[in-house]
Amino acid sequence: MARIRPAAGHAVIDPATATQREQIEQVHASILAHRPKIAAAVNDAYRQALADEGTLPPRLVELIRIRLAFHNQCRSCMAVRYQSGIDAGVDEDLVCSLARPAEAPDLTPAERAALRFADLLATDHLRIDERVYDELRQHFDEGEIVELGLRCARTIGFGRLNATWMNVEHLPERFKDTQGILTPWGGEAIAW
Repeated sequence: MARIRPAAGHAVIDPATATQREQIEQVHASILAHRPKIAAAVNDAYRQALADEGTLPPRLVELIRIRLAFHNQCRSCMAVRYQSGIDAGVDEDLVCSLARPAEAPDLTPAERAALRFADLLATDHLRIDERVYDELRQHFDEGEIVELGLRCARTIGFGRLNATWMNVEHLPERFKDTQGILTPWGGEAIAW
């Protein structure tokens, strides 16, 4: 069971008829229902703005999200593969290359630069210096760099919070392990 109890009076779906995705969404929604207006203002507005105005390729967005899910140790984030990323070619072989992105032959130089930035933002943000931004500028314009930073910040912040909630009960079995370090690569995932 998640560490945050569902909000009182929050609708419950029948687990016998609900899909795995619906069950995961239900638990998350029941937690956010403690402060629904705040959650909607922060999460929905951010998501909508990125959907409407975002220009980064879906493949890159999904690679960054999965790599940051590993740093966050957010089990539900690691277990999910968004359909937009799958449609853009993010398969499990590509996800496995995220174990060592700097060495991965199936990543583009732009993807490696963005992943390096994401890794540093998640693990040692004060090491992001002019060289890191110069490397990003070889592949992205200023607006894309800002978008990359905003996407990373959202993923890091919400992913870490979600990781503390331990919303794991409806995930594939390997993601229910709440001890130790897990990886998103090399295992069962849920298409979203």
